[in-house]
Amino acid sequence: MSEQEKRTVSANDVVSLEYTLTVDGQVIDSSEGHGPIEYIQGQGQIILGLEKATYGMAVGESKEVVVPPAEAYGEADPNAFVEVPKSEFPPEIPLEVGTPLQLRDNQGQIFDATIAEIKEDSVVLNFNHPLAGKTLTFQVKVVGIRSATPEELEHGHVHHH
Repeated sequence: MSEQEKRTVSANDVVSLEYTLTVDGQVIDSSEGHGPIEYIQGQGQIILGLEKATYGMAVGESKEVVVPPAEAYGEADPNAFVEVPKSEFPPEIPLEVGTPLQLRDNQGQIFDATIAEIKEDSVVLNFNHPLAGKTLTFQVKVVGIRSATPEELEHGHVHHH
């Protein structure tokens, strides 16, 4: 057996992972067609619950990982809903529930929001992450494992050669 075949995912490994993410029975993200994601294990570069589940997986191994909100995008925050007068919306923005928006505050910071509700004179915006409060189901397959280089560890991300 080669070294690569016996190897399992451990901290500071660069892991190549094929994945499909399902939420409420619908596929919302997948590496299919884009190739696997690569990340450094143990660095918090992927969702905590998924990272915890990949420790010890071998190349070629697949599994289903169910991640509760606490180990994914957190619970939805009831204080993250903000009511804004309709007059503040430029006419080109469709005022429909579910419309994603990017807003900039006075300091120039960008926030993502989604239209949650439309009232007579105002619009309720939801600043929670779209997946907050959701249980995520990942179908994953480890397709490669190698040690991260000292440079990758120092920079905190994978370098492509």
